[in-house]
Amino acid sequence: MSDPSRQDMNRADRLGFDDAIFTLAPEGLGSAQSALGRTRLRTFIALRWLAVGGQTAAVLFVFFVLGFDLPLAACLAIIAASAWLNVFLSFAFQSQRLTRGWEASLQLAFDTVQLAALVAVTGGLSNPFLLLLVAPVTVAALSLSPMRAVLIALLALTLAAFMPLISLPLPWINGALVELPPLFHLGQFAALAVGVVFFAVSAGRVSQDEAKLVRALDAASIVMAREQKLSAIGAMSAMTTHELGTPLATIHLVAKELMAETPPDDPKYEDLTLLAEQADRCRTILATIREAREATDIVHARVTLDALVAEAAAPFKGLGVAVEVVVRPGEDEADDRPPILNRSPEILHAISAFVENAVSFADSKVTAQASWTADQIMISISDDGPGFAQEVLPKLGEPYVSERSEAHLGGGDMGLGFFIAKTLIERTGGRIATRNRTPPRTGAIVQALWPRAALEASALD
Repeated sequence: MSDPSRQDMNRADRLGFDDAIFTLAPEGLGSAQSALGRTRLRTFIALRWLAVGGQTAAVLFVFFVLGFDLPLAACLAIIAASAWLNVFLSFAFQSQRLTRGWEASLQLAFDTVQLAALVAVTGGLSNPFLLLLVAPVTVAALSLSPMRAVLIALLALTLAAFMPLISLPLPWINGALVELPPLFHLGQFAALAVGVVFFAVSAGRVSQDEAKLVRALDAASIVMAREQKLSAIGAMSAMTTHELGTPLATIHLVAKELMAETPPDDPKYEDLTLLAEQADRCRTILATIREAREATDIVHARVTLDALVAEAAAPFKGLGVAVEVVVRPGEDEADDRPPILNRSPEILHAISAFVENAVSFADSKVTAQASWTADQIMISISDDGPGFAQEVLPKLGEPYVSERSEAHLGGGDMGLGFFIAKTLIERTGGRIATRNRTPPRTGAIVQALWPRAALEASALD
């Protein structure tokens, strides 16, 4: 009789479809926009033309429509400075070129000074449009390095701080003089400072995350290019063995016929024997390559689910941790034959990466389990290590998250490799879920789930 507690543990270890909780949102390759600090010149020119148009419209509306007595000539001269800078940049440089960090910094510094000058001649800290100084700071945080963005932010705050000393009075109707109390000016400056800090930090954080994602997706692209290159090399080897088989067979046949017609004591007999042996050896080598080649042959382009998981886990057996492959149908699946799938380099690489990470963190055992139903296919990788740290679990799936448990020294890496594997799974139509095993058991579980139709080989393939 079997131990009831043992049966409960086996039942708990069985990773069914009901246990999968898919919480990792797909990132998708389309979420990456541009690399940090490499903004095109035409972007700055377009933004500056937009600012010139808006500033001109606002000044003319206030002066001619509202009737406020503002220094129109000074305002238009300050706005014209931005327009002339755009004209110069348009003729001096190609608009498609990517700006260097110092070039973008100088342009944004000019925009900050220009906007501050326009605000200063129209009331300074009394002008409600003072908060527009947040705009160049936000652009700097998005397009520049953190140090340069901080310098632009400090420049904006410094210019605002000096406005009470150098600004003109706030324009008003019929030239009336309006003096707001110093407390209002202090509140305006405080609002500007809070806005600058908030928008700079928020935009900088978004930009850094975006740049990190770009680098991670570049690494994923390199991995896929390598897998495709290996697949192409395999295809070339298969074609080579097929093409060379016929001429080698002809050479071998001719050599045998010449040997039959040549007396053994003839000096050429030994050369003919050597030629036949070497031709036969080449045929043997090509036959070995042909037999080893699995991925491009029309038969081996398909693989059963159990063979796919076994192939992905094979390189990590014998490394000091037991790697067990378990393949079983879902609880409601009547057909116990594993489905036949199209061989996918993406899935092989992703599952291998998950197994490799599990082996790195496991204490003694890693289980790679595949299950299927009529509609879905699921592959689960579990280990008996310390499991995911609680602070890491919400971040899994993001690039460069590489910490599982502080107490488990010498473990593997769950950072960029996990992100690449997750991206590859999503490219094949799957989803990823991660969780820890239910106490008192320890360890982590990574599950991949696909619609069966997305992987299964059709009869016409």
